Amino acid sequence: MRIEIRHGGHVISDTSARGVEVATMQSLPLMAAAAEQATTPFDYMFRAKADDPASRLPQDDPPAMVAALKALGAAMLEDPPVDDNNSIIPALYTYWGQFIDHDLTANTDRDSRISDITKDDLVPVPPAEVVENLRNLRDPRLELDSVYEDAPRRDQMFLKVGRNATGGGIEGEVPPDPADLERDLPRGPDKKAQIGDPRNDENLIVAQLHTAFLRFHNAAVDWVLANEAHYQGPVAVFNRAQQLTRWHHQWLVVHDYLETLTRAGTVDRVLLGGNRHYRPEGEPFMPLEFSVAAFRFGHSMIRAGYDHNRNFGRGAIVRPFASLNQLFQFTGNHNPPLGGSATLPFNWIIEWDRFVDKGSPFPNRFARRIDTNLAFPLSQMINEGEGPTVPAAVKPLLKQLAQRNLLRGYLLSLPTGQAVADAIGVAALTPAQVRRGDGGALDQALQSGGFDERTPLWYYVLKEAEVQGGGNTLGEVGSRVIAETLIGQLRHDAESYLNVKSGWSPAQGVRTRAGDLVVTIRDFLHFAGLPA
Repeated sequence: MRIEIRHGGHVISDTSARGVEVATMQSLPLMAAAAEQATTPFDYMFRAKADDPASRLPQDDPPAMVAALKALGAAMLEDPPVDDNNSIIPALYTYWGQFIDHDLTANTDRDSRISDITKDDLVPVPPAEVVENLRNLRDPRLELDSVYEDAPRRDQMFLKVGRNATGGGIEGEVPPDPADLERDLPRGPDKKAQIGDPRNDENLIVAQLHTAFLRFHNAAVDWVLANEAHYQGPVAVFNRAQQLTRWHHQWLVVHDYLETLTRAGTVDRVLLGGNRHYRPEGEPFMPLEFSVAAFRFGHSMIRAGYDHNRNFGRGAIVRPFASLNQLFQFTGNHNPPLGGSATLPFNWIIEWDRFVDKGSPFPNRFARRIDTNLAFPLSQMINEGEGPTVPAAVKPLLKQLAQRNLLRGYLLSLPTGQAVADAIGVAALTPAQVRRGDGGALDQALQSGGFDERTPLWYYVLKEAEVQGGGNTLGEVGSRVIAETLIGQLRHDAESYLNVKSGWSPAQGVRTRAGDLVVTIRDFLHFAGLPA
């Protein structure tokens, strides 16, 4: 059971019958048995710190703190745009992180008695109350339920993939392999994507990545039929292809995604030395420090525009880049869906080689640096805060990503960055480091709110990456929280690749048409039949 998962909150009117049902479900200490089975726990990785008022942002004057956090969020938005804030991280990793997040967690961005950041009298919720009442609408395992849950099948073995729109009126050139126009999500008559998590159709890049996973599964079916004849019958073949898709992705999350984005040595320390901090005693939970703060580091990597393909990018036929707003317009969640087309127009098919090359000579093919400066379009998110049920007074907040993140961390009583550094056992950033290189409105917001000494965890993770990793990797706190969470979820999943008794690596998996192992996300895309 998934309850209309979307970003931004205010998706369901509080006064509607469905809204009342959701709000009630979120606020009852004892949930109905059916709902309980459909949800999993949130908890704190550092519960002792969350329970300690001295380890959180001050709570003696919530209105003043809310105002200070809004000022900080506003100061984080870059205006005018900066063209040279490029990292060495290929642009795909921004949206791969979003895809991973959607597979692990949902509900912290929804409105309820526990998580409504738009309340006039916003007061932090005690940690015990947060844990008791806020439930995760996702299974926190990396098992691709966002891909497989409720996914329509083309037949008993293959997943359905949508065809792209062609015909007159569409400008531009068909990307490579014009005979292959099955590069959209499967859609219903309302143009909405028929996928396990509708959030994966909120921007075009993550939607195209989700499509790649559908295609990888189908290529894995072909692989099993050609190379593993002992799997007999459609059910067995489907299950084996699903297993291979999951294991390859899990391995890549550890050995490509985490190795690229975390501080050198962190992954090996967690893999070889074990989890030191994420160690659930019972049912695995999703740490709030991860889902509400640390894993939102990817927001700072978002560009205002992308070198998307030959039509909207370098050497483009239509225009020299794809704006961030356009990438939200050509989705099923925009109004009108897909810019008015029946399915994704062929001129918006992504060209992955522009998103995965770690040696590209073109700076705008990389993500922005991980730092405390966000691209200006994130203050005006076009698909957020819309609809007749959204009060006019809260629309600006829902469109302003930085303010939302900061207020949610305060509301849910997250420990500060300094407190988490102390719990991990690493040196915390000094106040001077928290303020380093900021100046102007950002420096004023930090000092007036006291945030240079007690720093919101999300902001701290971004600044730590800037100070310790030059914006190209996360720092000590961000790396440890994220690596322990993702590897910890795999450790607690009896069916993950880490728990295969004889051991598993891509050497026991599929191979590309060139015979190569799938050991990078680029290989993954190649196996899916996508040029990269």
